[in-house]
Amino acid sequence: MVEARYDLGDQAFTPPAPYEGKAELAAVVHYPRDVARGRHPLILMQHGLWHTCADRAAQVGLEAARKALAEAEKAGDEDEVARRSALVDRANVPLWSWPCRNGVSPLPSSSGYDYLARALAREGFIVVSMGANGINATSSGQAPSVYQARAALINRHLELWRQLAAGKGPLQGKLKDTKTGRGSRAGFAGHVDLARVGTLGHSMGGGGVMQHAADDRHGAWPEGVEVKAALGLAPTATWDVEPVTKVPLAVLWGTCDQVNTGKYVDWNKGENKAPLYGITLTGGNHDYFNTQWSPSSGQVGGKNDAVPGRRPGHCVSQDGREQEHLGVDEATQRRITTAYTTAFFRRHLMGDTSADALLTGRKQLPYAPGVVKAEYVPGGRGAR
Repeated sequence: MVEARYDLGDQAFTPPAPYEGKAELAAVVHYPRDVARGRHPLILMQHGLWHTCADRAAQVGLEAARKALAEAEKAGDEDEVARRSALVDRANVPLWSWPCRNGVSPLPSSSGYDYLARALAREGFIVVSMGANGINATSSGQAPSVYQARAALINRHLELWRQLAAGKGPLQGKLKDTKTGRGSRAGFAGHVDLARVGTLGHSMGGGGVMQHAADDRHGAWPEGVEVKAALGLAPTATWDVEPVTKVPLAVLWGTCDQVNTGKYVDWNKGENKAPLYGITLTGGNHDYFNTQWSPSSGQVGGKNDAVPGRRPGHCVSQDGREQEHLGVDEATQRRITTAYTTAFFRRHLMGDTSADALLTGRKQLPYAPGVVKAEYVPGGRGAR
């Protein structure tokens, strides 16, 4: 397994109107060391809404401003609350800038799924995790078009890979080996199977993936591209909730996740021509899916987003029942996520049925008994 990166510029991508703003065309790539043998399925990943800049000084200032605001709210001083709310907003600005100010590194949310990408690359997939910091920095107030912008970003990366697979295009000579910093020697031409493409998105990236896979959006895919599987990690709901019935779809979320709003399995069952998989992690949360968003990373803003329960180690479920569930730790949540993600993509991009019992709920993971509930809705005719 090899890791490489490409970066065509912080503002190299302009989403279609009416969206306003520009974004980067950059990604971290994991691929099999023997990529020049045979043709490999391609998986594209997209992260969700998070800080764009790893500005530690700004984070310290933001925490101080929030503490002062909480004190004003406790005192009941409305004028002071208004003043300190404005200070919180001002302290937030450097964390959501794009490009980041001089001396401040971009927050690498796209690297937060490296654990998944490595596992998939070892299975024979080429995995591209794109940056979406530019969209995150400009998305405020653009809810009606942000998911279209995210879907368009996926298509732009697919087009770049379509060209690279043909031995041409802007990515020629642009991939750099992460370890050495030198140009990657991987020969992708003729070895990327664009008829076997998978997409994975987390949070708003999950909403972008669902927008991209929606029945009415297939015509926007680059020529020759066939998306055969789409997976959302705690995906948010798109603006118009377009049907996703023709592409095999999986949604994986945790019961203590405060952000997940995309009930894509429920919305599409009954009309689905392709299979639907709903995977629920009891005690799972939102941020642990991305290592950069999680507290153990030490990264700016990293946290456990779950609402703490009364009992130590427990969290309050966000499924409307407000029950206390034993929280899943970071390592276990990612281990479970890796197992179901690899099983799903192997099933629908490689035709491997060996993990069907896991995907359909007839089998449990031995290291997480009773933690995962799987809902399986078989598809009818007409799937891609």
